[in-house]
Amino acid sequence: MNKQLLITQLTLGAFLISACGSQSGSSAEEDVSSSSETITYVSENGPVEVPADPERVVVLSSFAGNVMALDVDVVGADSWSLDNPRFQEKLENVEEVTDESLEKIIELDPDLIIGLSNINNVDKLNQIAPTVTYTYGNVDYLTQHIEIGKLLNKEEEAKEWVDDFQERAQTAGNEIREEIGEDATVSVIESFDKQLYVFGANWGRGTEILYQEMNLEMPEKVEELALEEGYYALSAEALPEFSGDYFVFSKYSDADNSFQETKTFQEIPAVKNDQMLEVNAKEFYFNDPLMLELQLEEFKEFFLDDK
Repeated sequence: MNKQLLITQLTLGAFLISACGSQSGSSAEEDVSSSSETITYVSENGPVEVPADPERVVVLSSFAGNVMALDVDVVGADSWSLDNPRFQEKLENVEEVTDESLEKIIELDPDLIIGLSNINNVDKLNQIAPTVTYTYGNVDYLTQHIEIGKLLNKEEEAKEWVDDFQERAQTAGNEIREEIGEDATVSVIESFDKQLYVFGANWGRGTEILYQEMNLEMPEKVEELALEEGYYALSAEALPEFSGDYFVFSKYSDADNSFQETKTFQEIPAVKNDQMLEVNAKEFYFNDPLMLELQLEEFKEFFLDDK
């Protein structure tokens, strides 16, 4: 379709696309069926015809690392991904896009668009290229990677990575618990936009590795207030109540981190005992394979290599 005509159509309004109902509980064979040049991927919103070998993918939220880990080219990505220092080389020539930058996305000529389920303009995006969205937390973080593997027609590669990663992370967890004790607690805290947050077991920042794969314990207060929702906002004064024996601080260098200079913070046992790991929040934000590999190595070095 002529790009200018498509832009005009999108401006006038979205073309209504009917979708089949979601098929829950289907097997891998049911989720994806092949033809010569396309596959049918069964998304949470129903079947979608997508390229069998996508070459120009636009990622509007969260999943750029999953796509890159499967050696598929990204041509447009969200600002959070582009701001990740670990992604900058891979995304050097990639355009920043949002769900509102329709004209820019048209110019990128994608053959597949991926995003979270809360993005805007899905009907309009579907006119540009097949668009698949995922609800965050609808499946666990490793199943999410396998789902993207199915979407990109690389399910086996995704499964192989997941199996290998779990084995390595769980082995490291056994070694760490032996080193620090089965009852030792670990908390993950972040300072963002003048607010402190503590995280549960499935909210990025390495929490999936620490709590799900390594089976490390979280402090009782964290379990009580952050486990179900995924995160909990707290004051700097309350921080000692949420700090574990070990403390992972996900830090934005451009945030207000003045609380670190307070006596309250400096008297936290994990801080006094040099049992705090400070990490770059822009790198630890996601839970895709590229970031999970980084997080695993950081944790192994922190808990084991300097002991």
